[in-house]
Amino acid sequence: MSTITVSSKYQIVIPAKIRAALGIKPGEKLHAIEYRGRIELVPVRPARAARGSLQGIHTDVPREADRT
Repeated sequence: MSTITVSSKYQIVIPAKIRAALGIKPGEKLHAIEYRGRIELVPVRPARAARGSLQGIHTDVPREADRT
């Protein structure tokens, strides 16, 4: 676990190991989300990056009789 210090201008530096693991590049945007008393930084990815992520998903779901 890394410790990050908040500057007087409320800026932080993301440690190199985390940047490398997530593939974060200079100028890239992140969503800052407050969740259960903590801050989560989530990289903003284009919708095209999700293309094919559901390939092979099982779509044969039993449905109620009035829904077919």
